[in-house]
Amino acid sequence: MDPQRIRNFCIVAHIDHGKSTLSDRLIEATATVDRREMSDQLLDSMDLEREKGITIKARAVRMEYESPEHGRHRLHLIDTPGHVDFSYEVSRSLAAAEGALLVVDAVEGIQAQTLANVYLAMEQDLTLIPVINKIDLDIARPDAIAAELVDVIGFNQDEMLYVSAKTGEGISELLEAIVDRIPPPTGNSVEPLRALIFDSEYDSYKGVIAHVRVKDGEARGQSPLRLCATDRRFEAMEVGSFSPALHRLDALAAGDVGYVATGLKDVADVRVGDTLTVGGRTYPDPLPGYREPKAMVFAGLYPANSSDYQELSDALDKLRLSDSSIQYQPESSAALGFGYRMGFLGLLHMEIVQERLEREYGLELVFTAPSVEYEVEGVDGQVRLIENPSDLPAPNHIDEIREPWVRISVIAPHEHVGAVMETVTGRRGEYKQMEYLQRSSRSNGSGGSAPAVSEIRVLLEYELPLSEILTDFYDELKSRTRGFASLDYTLIGYRPAKLVKLDLLINGEPVDALSAIVHADAAASQGRKLADRLRRLIPRQLFDVPIQAAVGGRIIARETVRAMRKNVTAKCYGGDITRKRKLLARQAEGKRRLKRVGNVEIPQEAFLAVLQLGKN
Repeated sequence: MDPQRIRNFCIVAHIDHGKSTLSDRLIEATATVDRREMSDQLLDSMDLEREKGITIKARAVRMEYESPEHGRHRLHLIDTPGHVDFSYEVSRSLAAAEGALLVVDAVEGIQAQTLANVYLAMEQDLTLIPVINKIDLDIARPDAIAAELVDVIGFNQDEMLYVSAKTGEGISELLEAIVDRIPPPTGNSVEPLRALIFDSEYDSYKGVIAHVRVKDGEARGQSPLRLCATDRRFEAMEVGSFSPALHRLDALAAGDVGYVATGLKDVADVRVGDTLTVGGRTYPDPLPGYREPKAMVFAGLYPANSSDYQELSDALDKLRLSDSSIQYQPESSAALGFGYRMGFLGLLHMEIVQERLEREYGLELVFTAPSVEYEVEGVDGQVRLIENPSDLPAPNHIDEIREPWVRISVIAPHEHVGAVMETVTGRRGEYKQMEYLQRSSRSNGSGGSAPAVSEIRVLLEYELPLSEILTDFYDELKSRTRGFASLDYTLIGYRPAKLVKLDLLINGEPVDALSAIVHADAAASQGRKLADRLRRLIPRQLFDVPIQAAVGGRIIARETVRAMRKNVTAKCYGGDITRKRKLLARQAEGKRRLKRVGNVEIPQEAFLAVLQLGKN
């Protein structure tokens, strides 16, 4: 097809604003999938996506659309996640498109992630189409939301499109706007092949399947191809499009979005952001790739059964192919044995990876408490990045510790501004600015000439340490604003801080997997909370188990798991007291001997206790 009749676009929005449902209506309107095969959230194919009601993986689909005014067009849609942890998926999708539909809820309006997606799209110089969704709701405020988009982002009033992804209202107008406003792809079909790999997956029969956007040339099945970054050469097994299932084609031309089955079995050969080109002697310049995703949360991952270590290694290699943002490297723990230190984009990303490993690969896993990455400058002037708290050097070898800081954007109704400020400042937050986003009005419902009730929402920006939002920050923010607050954050750099390593000793032995790096001012209180929580989690033994929290060899808190006691004097009915004393002394000696050689089994819940310190 002529590239002038191709439109590549994606859908971006805050979580729960209706991206996946809108995708369903577009697929229905273009008859891409038979009505009998349609289902809600068709592009959310993972069980986890359907259970949690969120999009985790970006999905592409090709649609053929007959425009009443402009004729036949081919539309390539990429549905994207909305949660802040998966913004990397959004940025990759934007690089494969020329335009984006910015979907905004007609009730909630602009949220934190809405603005973040706008900035991502502007960086890619994409054409944005504002779409106000959910206009079928009784409490919808489409006019007020349109005014908000004009004031905050700078759209024109006549650019607004009003749709209901649930009922299908406005979908035909949206399709016409896509054809009319989004520019066609640029590229030359006679040039050597250059295709951007924006995603990938693994198939047992076809090997690595690369999801590509063809910029120049064309890709054909059974043709020799080459990967620029690794210089790996192969013969393509097949090429095709997403309908949304894999649909085999003879070729993918310039401007097309589709897949290339490489047949490669080594997952490290195909990198997201690499350029796929011809396998001859000509070496066209590779396309600009992606910035490497920056892991923000780190945790240890160990198999519950040490014999499953190789299975875990193979599972991570395959998972890395479908989620290139995870990072991992081998590590060992005295408490847990051999495992991996993994980097994630956020806590939700960590939770999703854990569930995918357990469900898709049948593994039973133990995750340690998450932490962030610190910059540690030694007295010798060398700077090291510390992801694992147990790797922190002794205090006399440290000149300065720097922790990562983030800039957060919180949007909430004006009546909750005090609660937001109190929550953030209680976690070492620094105020930056406050902006009023909306000054719309609605009737108070009493009729007559009663004054309208003002609805004002406020954008608050703060800077605070990343470690402070790792635990229950988002839950507390939602709780204190009755669920109305939305949050987005970006990493801004590292700053010096007074930090110490909090060690946990169980039965006198330090447990490296329970170590944490905390602020010095909060070390004592956190040590007491953690020791008390572990006392309730660790099962009772036949001997007393002391639980101690220590900073630099100084014990700052202690709890004891009392021993299970057997009444050895129950058989004594009167008589000389010395017999009872001998039995009790023998029992005490046995407990002392058992304490020296006894092994305390620590349940997995204990390793998450550090994460839950802020919860009751």
